[in-house]
Amino acid sequence: MEELTSLSISWCSNKFRPCVPCHHMREYRYVFGAVEPLTGERFFLVMPNCNTNNMSIFLKELSKTYSEDIMILVCDGAAWHKSKNLEISGNIIITHIPPYTPEMNPIEQIWKQIRQMGFGNKIFRILKAVVDRLCDTINLLTDELVKSITLREWIYSVV
Repeated sequence: MEELTSLSISWCSNKFRPCVPCHHMREYRYVFGAVEPLTGERFFLVMPNCNTNNMSIFLKELSKTYSEDIMILVCDGAAWHKSKNLEISGNIIITHIPPYTPEMNPIEQIWKQIRQMGFGNKIFRILKAVVDRLCDTINLLTDELVKSITLREWIYSVV
């Protein structure tokens, strides 16, 4: 029984609910990303939080990386995408999709692809292993794969 207890499994009469002490710790990291559906180019940053400050950092780094381009970012209604304190660089224009329409945002399919490629039925003991897998999976994305899952007819017709 001691062996079972160490696995947080216990047996008791069906008249009682067992009390099994456990401690779950949750830690998170967040990926901020932008893709160019016509070319498959992509830019990602793994950040410790989803907030206005980290969104501003992401936009600043994106702007520096593509300083010669004008970028239109399609964002959902997350608070950090709409904050009055968000620092938006001069070569970035943010537009928002209507509420409850994630299918209109091409990056949503990238998140789904990353989950499928790197995280199906996986258990990680430490956060570093998760971040390492995340980065490795992001690096497996090719231009062709990104184009194939993000290019929508409405995007192509606008260009």
